[in-house]
This record gives sequence, structure tokens and C-alpha cells, in this order.
Amino acid sequence: MSQLLQLHARLITSPPPPEAVDPNLVAVKLICAAAERSDPRHAALVFHVLRDPNIVAWNSLLRALALHRLHPAALHHFRRLLASGSPAPDEFTFTSVLKACAGLLARSDGEMAHALVLRRGFASNVFVGNSLIDMYFKFGRPDNAQSLFDEMLTRDVVTWNSLLSGYCSRGHLTTARRVFDEMPERSMISLSAMIIGYAQTGNLDAAREIFDEAIDTNVGCWNAMISGYAQNQKFSKAIALFRQMLNSHSVEPNEVTLVSVLSACAHSGALNYGRCIYRFIETKSMRLSLFLGNALADMYAKCGCIAEAKAVFGKMKERDVISWNTIITALAMHGHSEEAISMFHKMLDRSLRPNDITFMGILSACTHAGLVDAGLRYFDTMIKVFEVLPQVEHYGCIVDLLSRSGRLDEAEDLVNSMRVAPNEIVWGALLGGCKIYKDTSRGERVVQRILELDPKHTGSYVYLANLYDRMGRFDDAAKLSSMMRNNGVVKTPGCSWIEVDNTVHEFLMGDRSHPQTEKIYAMVSTLSVRMKLVGYAPDTTLVTQRIDEEEKENALSMHSEKLAVAFGLISTKDHSTIRVVKNLRVCDDCHRAMKVISNIVGREIVLRDRSRFHHFKEGQCSCKDYW
Repeated sequence: MSQLLQLHARLITSPPPPEAVDPNLVAVKLICAAAERSDPRHAALVFHVLRDPNIVAWNSLLRALALHRLHPAALHHFRRLLASGSPAPDEFTFTSVLKACAGLLARSDGEMAHALVLRRGFASNVFVGNSLIDMYFKFGRPDNAQSLFDEMLTRDVVTWNSLLSGYCSRGHLTTARRVFDEMPERSMISLSAMIIGYAQTGNLDAAREIFDEAIDTNVGCWNAMISGYAQNQKFSKAIALFRQMLNSHSVEPNEVTLVSVLSACAHSGALNYGRCIYRFIETKSMRLSLFLGNALADMYAKCGCIAEAKAVFGKMKERDVISWNTIITALAMHGHSEEAISMFHKMLDRSLRPNDITFMGILSACTHAGLVDAGLRYFDTMIKVFEVLPQVEHYGCIVDLLSRSGRLDEAEDLVNSMRVAPNEIVWGALLGGCKIYKDTSRGERVVQRILELDPKHTGSYVYLANLYDRMGRFDDAAKLSSMMRNNGVVKTPGCSWIEVDNTVHEFLMGDRSHPQTEKIYAMVSTLSVRMKLVGYAPDTTLVTQRIDEEEKENALSMHSEKLAVAFGLISTKDHSTIRVVKNLRVCDDCHRAMKVISNIVGREIVLRDRSRFHHFKEGQCSCKDYW
């Protein structure tokens, strides 16, 4: 862009004579170049100095605005063009205008533009027809789109793709498959659309069937399938398919591929493979673009490497609000609350406007560190200064913050005064405070509110079961068990993942399916003995089953994160860090156990649970037992 500005300056200081070069031609070149370099504002400024813009100049401006989703500005300039009376709009004018109407879901404007298309005689133009089909699908009117398709005398591959993608986006996969089967020519876009359509509905087998037919087509199909696996939480399959892509040597991964695989690595904790991808980026001398940088920083953060995440953030030449949100949220998750807050203020210093996700990061940072007054202050700033309306997640953070600090009355008053209806997560945050401070009467009341919203809320039943057992209300506990069965309540099984030698291993509670099960359980037994020798005693009150103490201790020892750590100990080098990801919140007993294990084996254990990271080292946790 800086070079383009230099050229523009030269044109201003030493302009060519008008008879030698048409000013419209020069303007069009400048507008297109500025738009391609993501500067539509400069493109608009160039256009506005033209004394007599021709239709090509108008079209260049409209295309630049539509390309960058500045749809209101595109429609504004289109109205100016019509009001001027000259020049007359052509087919390229309408393709940009129809795209703007579709992007805004502006039905009345779209219908008026369609009427102008008919009046001006462009209805038979294939480019305009394609834009109309896309627009009516965006309006949620597939019948109109199909009618336009049926009336078109000339169709190209884009026409068929527009119809196919439209049906896929609406979830009409039966019709989409019929269109797919009737297509005279299948392109990468049509194949990708079907793969994405099936993947979005969770039908991965059908998506894979299409993919296998198109495996040698090009990178778009690979991206669609890898993304489909990642979006359906089949992270291991996404990574395995990427490996297959590299081994095939027929298709070169692009930025979209790498972003999808990095997302899969982030969610499954596959740090080593994520590092391999970073080396791939450096080997290929790929530019650390905005999207790639964001994905890489997010991967490192979610795999427990906050220092590497910060290093990637520091290398990024371009940063947007997502970049800052990523690093702020990462610091909060890892318990670096003061640094997260500092980053927030640096973001403001750079005149970037925070959004709802930014404030989620800041409020989480305050929650994880117990910074009650700061959290309330930022919550107030969000609403009054930046006019960001709080969502249920923001309220959940504040309720959690107040509840953990023992301010249960304030927390409950906030829940009852929320601008949006509280969900089970918000009430669950209050229930967490009731559990910490043993406020049983409030806890029972909160549970009733949760079960009204979600009759299958497992945490509420577990809370009540523990409460009734402690109070000796065994008949009530039995009734609760019966209610759980009648309501079909099934406790979400704890699941943990650990990556060893570029392979992600999954463990469930009591899992015996792993090939090294015998060695894993032998390590669990060894750890149990060594832990008891240094004073650790399992917290058997967390086990609600009516079994004896020894069986309760045995049940606790088989929690998924303990099995994953045991596997890590037998499979990795001494003194190396063990990294585990868990789908649920770590329980009190496992948290205590991890501190003890980190001390007796001399290893750092990084555990990511549902809400944050815990770095266990030398018998201490980074959360300072506040989580």
C-alpha cells in the first residue's frame, strides 16, 4: 500500500495530460489496486475526486465496497448513480449491488434492484442471474432462486454452484444432492459445497464419500473435509487427513488448510503436531498473515504454551481485534490476570475498539484471580463507555466472581435483575458459590431453578446427591437417583487427551482399552502408594455411590486425567512437561493429586480443563487453588 501511495502522489504532483491518458482509466487502476490491498476508504477517496466518472469507475467503486462488505456504502453510491441519470448502470453494476443487498438481507432493496434488472434488459445475463440466485437464497427464498435458475437460457458452472451452495446453506441436502448429481460439470466449488453441507449436518460418512471421489481435484476439497472433521470435534481425524495430504504430494496445503489443522491441534492439545505445522510454515517461507498468526497463537495458548503464544503475537506485523482477544483470553486462561489487563489497556492505546469477546477475556481474568472490584469496574465500563450490551456469558462471569468471593446475596440479586434471561450456566455459577460456602438452603433453591431450565443438568443432581448424603437424607438421595433415571439423565463422562509422539491418546474414566493398559494401571498404583507416603488422602466424599471406602479410593484413582498423566509418565522422557486436556472441570481430588504428583516425580504437569489452565509444579498450582 505504501508503494501505491507513492505512485498516487507522483500522479498528483506530475499528472499526465488529459489528452494522453483518460483520468477514469487511471482512477479505475488506483481504485482496484487499493481495494485489493484492503483499503476501500482510499479507493472511495480516489473516486470522489473524479469530475465526470464513467460507468467503469462507478463499477470499480461498487465492487470495492461490496468486496469489503461495506454494503450500506455500496447501496448509497448506487442510489447516487441512479439519481445522476448518467451513466447508465450495466450488468457489472448490478452484480455488485445484488451482492450488497444479499449481504444486508435488504429484501426491499433487492426486489427493487431485481425490477431494475428486468427493466434495463439484463435478466438474461448469466452474471446477473447468478447474483440473483445467490441473493434469493440469502433472503431465505429458495423457490424464487429455483425459478430464476429454471428460466435461465444460459448457465455456467457458477450458476450450478450458486444453486448447489444455496441449497446446502439452507440445509436442503436432499435437493442439493439432486442438483449435484445433475450437474453437467463438477468443479472444486461444487464438490467442496457438498462436503461442507454434509459436514455441517454431522453426516461425515457422506462427506467423506464425496471427498474420496474428488481426492485429486485440488486443495479446496481437502480443506472442506479437514474443516468438517474439526468442526465436528473429530480432531484426530482432521490431523490424520492433513498427514495424508502431505504424504500424497499431489496437493500443497494453503493458509486455509493450516488454520483448520491448527484449530484441531488447539482443541485436542496436539502441541507437537502444532509445532510441526509452525516449522512447515517457516520451511515454506509462508508469510505469517493475520489469520494464520491468530490461529497459531490460539493453538499455542490452548496447548498450554503461553510464552510461545506471546512470541507469535509479538511477531505478527498486522493485528486485529481477534489477535488482541486471543492473547488477552490466553493470558486469562493461564492465570496471568494482571498481564491480561495490561494487554487490554495496550489495545485501547492503539485505538482498537474492544468487543464482547474482549470483555469476556477481561472478566475471565478477573474471575480467575478473584479481582472482584476490578471485574465490576470493567463490567460497568463495557456497558457505559463502550456500549457493549452484556450477554449471558458476561453475567455468568460476574455472578461467578461474586459467588466465589462469598457475596452470594449480590450474586443472586444480579441474576434476578439481568437484562437477558439467565441460563443454567449463570445459575450454576451461583450454585458453585453455595457449594463453597455451604449455603444449603440457597443451593437447593438454585438447583430448582436450574432443573426448570434443564431437567437433565447433571451438576445439579450431583450437588443434591452429595448434599443429601452429608445430611443423612438417604431416602431423598434414593428419590433423586430414581428421578435421574426417569429423566434419562446421564452424567457426561470425563475424557482426557494427551499427545505422545505426534499421536493423541484418549482416556475415559476407568478406561482399559489402551494397548498399554497394564503399564498404565501399574503406574497408577505406584503413584497412589508414593502419594500416601507424603500425606495425600483421597477425598472420598466426592464419590456418591454407596460403596466402601476402598472402592471409592479406587474409583477416584481411575479418573481420566490421572490415567492420562500415568501414561505420560511411562511414555515420555524424565523431566519433560506432561500436557493433558480434559473436557470437564477438574475435580477437587484430582487437583490435589496433581500437585502432589508434580512434586514427587519432579515434573511440570499442565492440565487444561473446561474453563482454564492449571500449571502444576513442585507441589503448587498456578491457580493458587482459586478455580
